[in-house]
Amino acid sequence: MIKIFSKSFIKPSNKKTIPNLVWGFTLVETLVATVIFITVSVGIYAGFANILKIMNILRIKEIMTNIANEQFEVARNLAYANIGTVNGIPSGIIPQNTTIVRDSKSFEVETVIRNVDDPFDGTFDGTPKDLSPSDMKMVEITITCLSCNSSLAPISFTTKISPKNLETTSTNGALVIKAFDAAGLPVSGADVNVINSGISPSVNLNDTTDINGVLTIVDARPSSTQRYRIIVTKDGYSTDRTYKKGGTGNPTNPTKQDVIVAARQITQVSFTIDRLSTINFKTLDNQCVATPNFDFTLSGSKLIGTNPNTIKYSMPWVTDSNGELSLSDIEWDTYNITGIDSVNDIIGTNPLLSLGVNPNIEQDMEIITAPKNGRRLMVVVRDQSTGLPVSDALVHVTGPNGYSNSVTTNEGFITQTDWSGGGGQTNFTVPNKFFDYDTNIDYSSSSGNLTLKKMSNYVSNGYLTSSTFDTGSISNFKQIIWNPVSQPVQTGVSSVRIQIATNNDNTTWNFLGPDGTPSSYYNSTNQNINGVHNGDRYIRYRLYLSTLNQSYTPNISDISFTYSSSCIPPGQVSFPSLVTGSYNILVTKSGYQNTSKNVSISNNWTKQEITISP
Repeated sequence: MIKIFSKSFIKPSNKKTIPNLVWGFTLVETLVATVIFITVSVGIYAGFANILKIMNILRIKEIMTNIANEQFEVARNLAYANIGTVNGIPSGIIPQNTTIVRDSKSFEVETVIRNVDDPFDGTFDGTPKDLSPSDMKMVEITITCLSCNSSLAPISFTTKISPKNLETTSTNGALVIKAFDAAGLPVSGADVNVINSGISPSVNLNDTTDINGVLTIVDARPSSTQRYRIIVTKDGYSTDRTYKKGGTGNPTNPTKQDVIVAARQITQVSFTIDRLSTINFKTLDNQCVATPNFDFTLSGSKLIGTNPNTIKYSMPWVTDSNGELSLSDIEWDTYNITGIDSVNDIIGTNPLLSLGVNPNIEQDMEIITAPKNGRRLMVVVRDQSTGLPVSDALVHVTGPNGYSNSVTTNEGFITQTDWSGGGGQTNFTVPNKFFDYDTNIDYSSSSGNLTLKKMSNYVSNGYLTSSTFDTGSISNFKQIIWNPVSQPVQTGVSSVRIQIATNNDNTTWNFLGPDGTPSSYYNSTNQNINGVHNGDRYIRYRLYLSTLNQSYTPNISDISFTYSSSCIPPGQVSFPSLVTGSYNILVTKSGYQNTSKNVSISNNWTKQEITISP
């Protein structure tokens, strides 16, 4: 504290006086005290506000609990036959969804009622067989506050209601719905919509599969002529469903027809759904200049009907002014691309026109275009054993009026299918050798296969590094591919992982994963190679194998990479300015058998695939 002194005089005098001492506060002290006071006040206010928030949440949860108890009491006081949902199974008078307002807040009430088959007296699919499997009813109520903060999660309540009297023999059936993913594993929490408007009362039921991917609907009403339509999906997943035979928008012969429920019989139907993927399209010419507003059709290979074949997915699309288009709701499938643009033709794609898309991946697709010029023939040259595009193949086309033209494919792939020659090879000159490994990889027991080494059991993990592949020039690396695609489930997720290293000096090897760092790995075939490698000439891969169960091992039979130089598509050439008529295609390449095929040209754009054998 600073002392302030002042002199005070009663009257003028020559006598000396003792000055009065006056104590006070400076401006700095006042400001410090004010800041402390405000800080403490704000803390007290924040704590008080937080208490009020918690009390409000508790109050809302109390209201939600009261609503649930009210709905349970309504159900318990109904006649047992009326305990069910409108358009549900069991059918009743309780709405599946309704909105209730309490304390100026809106609450959505979702009610699910199921028949329960108590195992005490047998089950509908067991021994002894229960001829009246609807022993009781389960009522599940989920309440969501529509007027509250989204952080307040819905609350679910469940109870069971039994009939007062003994059960009677049922004449209804059972409907068992199973949901699997692309790998055959159950999908829990899948949304199931069951519809049948041809029976009375009609059915429009929404429910979800259990942890085993199964939804069992006990005591479903029989229907032989008016079938049940079933639609199965999940947020972020594809959709699978049944179809009515014939009629507008329906296939003539559905591969999965609307189902029949027979009296006292079990009707079981399975559906396959999996996570959606993304395809990023880019349209450009062979000089890498964007082709804007390009129209094309994307068609899948899955069928929902036969005779004639009805494709599940076929849609027209157009790229934007930058020649780009991203589709984020694509189901796993093999897709084909057809150009329908009025200005440009497709002269190639990277990867090839037949695009395999796995679940939950992001896939790039470049569509290479050229201005229309008469009728155009596009030729794709593939290797018979791998199905990959072949580079440096000479494609010679002859046709009407003395037409004769030859074009060489100038993009291809790097592949290795055999490692039995062992390690120690720096550059990839001998096709069955590699650079090094950690001795835990078995490369020689089965020629053309890589597995973990087996002692009494398989070792838990190991790695192998390839020799150096030389692309011959600066390249853009596109995709990594290996076979087989699936591995034993017992080995665990990501039992096959790969990293890639590229450079221009054939000396510096930094192995990276799909995010461009050493901490990630390529663990799914057909993945895009990170663009950090583009502009390099030399490439190596490092393969990692692992297993969670040492009685099983992953297995690799081949590893491949596709790459391109600039924007010339791999293994594809085109021939413009053709006329209507019959043409002969001859494909030759050193080390391969000569292959020829005749093709009739009548459309503006024709694609022909040629497979050549070593």
